[in-house]
Amino acid sequence: MTEDVESRENIESAVPKKVKKGITIEFVKPENFRQIYAIGAAGGHSPYDFRIGFYNDTPKMFGEASESRVIQRCVETEVILSPVAALELSRWLTQHINEYESVFGPIARAIPRPRKEPAKSVDESTDIQGYI
Repeated sequence: MTEDVESRENIESAVPKKVKKGITIEFVKPENFRQIYAIGAAGGHSPYDFRIGFYNDTPKMFGEASESRVIQRCVETEVILSPVAALELSRWLTQHINEYESVFGPIARAIPRPRKEPAKSVDESTDIQGYI
């Protein structure tokens, strides 16, 4: 069966094309809305969704004699995203990180700490000058 191209074009030109209407998105924060600050995120995925838990760490000390430390990791909230939403989040984060770095420079992964120099042994020490 062949299609009459000319009649199809006539029909298509007779039907007015739909004009895309503008969409306005209103952001609303419910009464139980809360903001958190997180120092890290952990999570994973299944075939159905991505789960990201945002956490904060609190060091716990066990006295001066103890060499062991415990860090309490408190998961403040978890976000569950569809694979499409996770992909969009990844793109959004990449765009905003690139914009941030173009203004403020590269983001360092860790704050460099000054290296502690090992204590000099007695043989490597030098005499104090001018005190004797």
